[in-house]
Order: sequence, then structure tokens, then C-alpha cells
Amino acid sequence: MKYQISIILPAHNEEGNLKILAEEIKDVLLKNSIQGEIIFIDDGSTDLSNKEIKEIVKNNSDVKLITFSKNFGQTAAFDAGIKEASGKFIITMDADGQNDPKDIPILISELNKGFDVVSGWRKNRKDKYISRVLPSLVANFIISRITGITLHDYGCSLKIYKAVFLKKTELFGEMHRFLPAIMGYMGAKISEIEVNHRPRKSGKSKYGLIRIFKVILDLFTVKFMGDYLSKPIYFFGGIGFFLLLLSSLSAAFTLYKKFYCGIFVKDQPLFLVAILFAIIGIQFIVLGLLAEINIRTYYKTNQKPPYFIKEKEGF
Repeated sequence: MKYQISIILPAHNEEGNLKILAEEIKDVLLKNSIQGEIIFIDDGSTDLSNKEIKEIVKNNSDVKLITFSKNFGQTAAFDAGIKEASGKFIITMDADGQNDPKDIPILISELNKGFDVVSGWRKNRKDKYISRVLPSLVANFIISRITGITLHDYGCSLKIYKAVFLKKTELFGEMHRFLPAIMGYMGAKISEIEVNHRPRKSGKSKYGLIRIFKVILDLFTVKFMGDYLSKPIYFFGGIGFFLLLLSSLSAAFTLYKKFYCGIFVKDQPLFLVAILFAIIGIQFIVLGLLAEINIRTYYKTNQKPPYFIKEKEGF
């Protein structure tokens, strides 16, 4: 069956939240005449989450379950759900019940205004400020500045995408939170709207402050993949030429001090710095050339062009 929307719900030890959330989603879809499927991904739960989901699937033909052999993480769960989704639009949500299913029609309405991605903004979050809200504010500021895709709340899982974009992505690490930025690099039109955020009724949060470091490391990957994947020589070569420039300036200053101030080269540590910068600069340029060879091999081997076609007509 071809659905209008597919709702992806990764779950890890969410016993007590799943049946309630499934009923809420079904009620919203029914009241708004939306044909949709729900795809649960059991991300290695050790409680009764899997049993709870199987009961939901047994009583609902539009509910599916993907079970992981162990806890692979939310990004892997989203990726598995996206690959199995058959809807024209794909909605991602948390399975803890804090995202409100009543926002689903609002997301669809906003997407139909001509956008390709609509991201939720938990303006009034029901989480602890120090451990959850403050780190999120800092992370959102950094991500927006580095990627150039400005959003208030990258960490909100409640988002809707056109499947034609989302199906072309491959997710690794903790990259699910960067999906709007990745879509932006592909040319997607992005919007952000306020969504309701509810207190957690059961279970506990799976996030800690350690995720900040994971986010920062993945951010470098997203930035490089978005801006330099098809032209890595610009990145590595740019750094190389900058270091060579510093080397030249340092060497020139050393020679100036020798000929005009009478200070011998052996008495100037700056000359050693110039040599070091020159060597590292050349290494970066060579690294860029090797990366260019590798990336061409990657595209040729995978038969994957360095561009994205949004639509086709008349074929």
C-alpha cells in the first residue's frame, strides 16, 4: 500500500509510553483523514517494549516493527525506518511521548506550502534546563553558524520530510539531528514551526552531556560532506596554501632580521617554524590531491553522481 505519510518511531526501553502514543497517532490520522503507517524500531530494548509493540502490530495492519539485535542508537534506527518507509512524506518522532501527535497535521500543512523539510521547534521545553535545555541552546547556535542552516531546535525529533529527499541520504554516527542541514546542502527548502512539547510520563531520558562531544565531531563531518565532498582539494589545499603563506611570511621576516638587524638565522626560532609550516602545507596539498582521487573512485564505483535530482518529468 502507498501511504501519504510514514511515521518513524525509534524506541529504546520505552515500556509504558508506546501503546498510548500509538493510539494518539491513530486518532490524529483518523480525525484528519490521513492515510499513514507507523514504523516502530526497537533499538535493543531490555524491558517489555518489544512485547508491547508486537501487541500493537498484531491489532493494527498499518503498524510495523523493526527489531534491532542490540542498541545501535537513534540514528541507525531512523535510517532503518526511512529505508522501509513507503509514504510520500516521512515524519520522525521520539517514542517517549514528549512529541505531540496533534502537531502532525500542522507539519503537513506547512510542508504543503512549498517546503521540502519542516522542523519542529520545542519553544517551551518540558526538560531540565541545565542538563538538557542549555546544552541544546549552545549546540543549536554552533550548528546553525557552521552549516549556514539556521534553526532554533536541531535536536527536536519531530520533523517532516519529502521522501524524495530523505531516501537519498545515508546516516551514520549521531547525524539524525543534522538532517535539515544535510537536506539544505541538497537544495531543500526548509521551514521551522513551533510544536508542543510534553513532559515525559514514563521511563527516563537516554541523553547525557556526553552527547555534546558526539554532536561536535559529527558536525565537522556534516560540514565537510556538505561543502567539500565533491571537491576536497579546496578544503585541504586551502589549508595547505594558508600554511605555505605563513611559512613565506615567517621566512621573509627571518631574512629581514638577518640582513637589516644583524640577527643570525640560528638565533631565530621563527625560521624553524617557517620550515615546519612549509612541510605541513605541502602535506595538506598532497592529501587534498589523494582525496580528489579517492572521491572520484567513490562516485565511479557507486555510480553515484555528485548531485541530486529532485524531480523528473516526461520520461
